[in-house]
Amino acid sequence: MFDKPQIDKDGNGILFNGEGLVECCKPVEGQKNVFLLETVIELERPTQVVPEPGQFYMLRTKVSSGYFKRPISVYHAEEYKDGKRKLKIQFLILEKGVGTRELCALKAGETFLLSGPVGNSFIIPDNVDNSKTEICIVGGGIGIAPVANFASSLPDKSYDFFASFKTGSYGLEYVKGNELIITTDDGSKGIKGMLPEALTAERIKKSGYKVIYACGPTPMLAYIQKIAAECNVKAYLSVEHHMLCGAGACLGCTIVTKKGTLRVCKEGPVFDSEILDFGRPPVRRTPLAEGDEPDVSVDIAGVHFENPVFAAAGTFGYGQNFRGFSDVNDWGAICSKGTTLNPREGNAGERCIEVPSGDINSIGLQNPGMQYAVNELIPDMMKLKPKTIINLAGSDLESYVEATKLADTTDAPMIELNISCPNVKAGGQAWGIKSELAFECVSAVRKATKKALMVKLSPNAPDLRGVAMACVKAGADALSLVNTFQAVSIDIENETPWFNNIRAGLCGPAIKPLALRMVYDVVEEMNKLPEEQRIPVIGIGGISTWQDAVEFIMAGACAVQIGTATFVNPNVAKEVVEGLKNFMKRKGFKTISQMCGIAQKK
Repeated sequence: MFDKPQIDKDGNGILFNGEGLVECCKPVEGQKNVFLLETVIELERPTQVVPEPGQFYMLRTKVSSGYFKRPISVYHAEEYKDGKRKLKIQFLILEKGVGTRELCALKAGETFLLSGPVGNSFIIPDNVDNSKTEICIVGGGIGIAPVANFASSLPDKSYDFFASFKTGSYGLEYVKGNELIITTDDGSKGIKGMLPEALTAERIKKSGYKVIYACGPTPMLAYIQKIAAECNVKAYLSVEHHMLCGAGACLGCTIVTKKGTLRVCKEGPVFDSEILDFGRPPVRRTPLAEGDEPDVSVDIAGVHFENPVFAAAGTFGYGQNFRGFSDVNDWGAICSKGTTLNPREGNAGERCIEVPSGDINSIGLQNPGMQYAVNELIPDMMKLKPKTIINLAGSDLESYVEATKLADTTDAPMIELNISCPNVKAGGQAWGIKSELAFECVSAVRKATKKALMVKLSPNAPDLRGVAMACVKAGADALSLVNTFQAVSIDIENETPWFNNIRAGLCGPAIKPLALRMVYDVVEEMNKLPEEQRIPVIGIGGISTWQDAVEFIMAGACAVQIGTATFVNPNVAKEVVEGLKNFMKRKGFKTISQMCGIAQKK
């Protein structure tokens, strides 16, 4: 894996890294999420290479919500001269995530970033005669692009081409084979069904194919590997993989093969099928029957919630702020602003700053005090459809206990205890940092209320598992995690920390993978307890889509809280709940509990 530099004799790079000018970007006819992107790049030197069939480029819009470029196979490329050496490239792009969605939204005349060509290319074995139809080419879905490009480099009628789609067909205008066989799942074109309906071991033997080339979904590639081996026919398969650099440096796109660990961006994407191991087949579930709606309600510590999506404390006030922007009844619950026994003015100075994929904030628990909240704010919260959860904070045991007693006089069914607050009698160390402090605080509050008690944990604890178990032992009915991560920002113009308190709380999508890991860890630890001693976990941290929510639930959270995303999208609760329902229908989950913790290693 120690590569020679791809440079010419003068030390200049032979690959392209720069901007592409969009000639057009349009949806493919008959497809909802497949786009044709056509671009022109200007090659700076005669030594810069053009793409070979099977290679790809790394693409990214200039302004992107994603960070890395996306690997996109070349569908067609033509070199020409217009005073300078130029290259027209076509890409077929399946819109399936943030990066590809942004690429598909490009307009003619805009520019975007691309680098390449990278990867290896399709090769033709010496024993294959191009004058005969000894080549079989297979494309599945968006995998049609690289194999169609390869087909266009071969003599007309020197190959048979099999194309398999869910519905309709596309990407075949450059295919001029001996036979073109199309299969569609819905029967809208060609043969109804999947690839095995058209390409079998018997067909391979009868046709006399000596080599098969394919790109498509993993199950299709695994099938081709199997039938090619049965027929003792060589097969070359182009595989997909997540990538970071695309240059072979990061070693992030490796796959395990019979020849060791190989990089998809260097030794691939085209591999001899004999060395590939596709592992266990993907999980397939039977969708719910037509009209069978999933139940997204959850019960936590004896409290029933219509859905598992809660508004996080500190982001939704006391339930009224967003009522002019969205329907607050979409939430399963609303956690109140963090409320202390006495009113607090909050922190002086700057209170927030945007950072990549989130923000750092230093609000300082500004609130009107528990008595005012109980008299004036909680009653209006209780009139809303979502369940009311009172988020309670303090600085010493007495303030926690007295605030709890006031909260206990309301009809709110649950208290969320924030133990990320500083213990003023212990030098400012947060109650949730050490197990013994967490146990002391939760025990005191537990004695002061009969309400369901959820404890909100800090991610800054050195031993979060230990703190979580201390809260269980102290009588918590549920745990919510995580609160914000300690972070720092510097005002470089004024040469000083941005916040008066220097350290503040990082939140937003940036923390999601860390928060998810912590939820997974705590659930994993919880599962070591006897079943009757386990308590529910609610996931918090960077959740902004239904996919995020599913991840937390599969990690073991029975519900999720959403905060920062609400500032960007007030309708986030509705979208997440709808997304959950659709996912559950498709995957055959009837209840949230069937999904909960399914990703935990048994």
